[in-house]
Amino acid sequence: MTQRVALATVMDRLAIDAVITGYAVAVDDGAWSDYGALFTPDGRADYRGAGGVEGPADEIARWLAETMRLFPVRQHLIVNRRIDLEDLGGYTGDRAEVRADYLNPMCLDRKAAGGGPDTAPAGEADSGRAGIATPDFVTGGRYTFELRRAEPGWLIRTVTVHEKWRRAPGA
Repeated sequence: MTQRVALATVMDRLAIDAVITGYAVAVDDGAWSDYGALFTPDGRADYRGAGGVEGPADEIARWLAETMRLFPVRQHLIVNRRIDLEDLGGYTGDRAEVRADYLNPMCLDRKAAGGGPDTAPAGEADSGRAGIATPDFVTGGRYTFELRRAEPGWLIRTVTVHEKWRRAPGA
């Protein structure tokens, strides 16, 4: 591998890592247009492994927007990222697969869920501030991302969620 190819490979890995981070931030911040912009035009997301749905990224963004209203405070931690780049005889191709573990603590909006007297004040839905509950719904598992190089850079072709465990209220 030449120095130029090695540098291009490192740049691809950094760009792919930025897409994966952008995915987590978009979901956590409820930035659904940003979420959609991370996908190829034919991109798909599959959340069935976590009790969700599967479909085109734009439909999934609408589903997430509705579903995540119950969890106004959420924080994806995507770790142990393994990036496999397509190898075209020593040169990086236009396809990549990423397998990465996730930990996702979320706070339930008790008011929206019909909560009781311990409901957090408006705008503070279980933010972890003094006197307010800590995350009460936590999941962990693995994402599998397939990415493609496109004109604007690397984009997600598919993402699949493989939930391994869950801790929920009353569990």
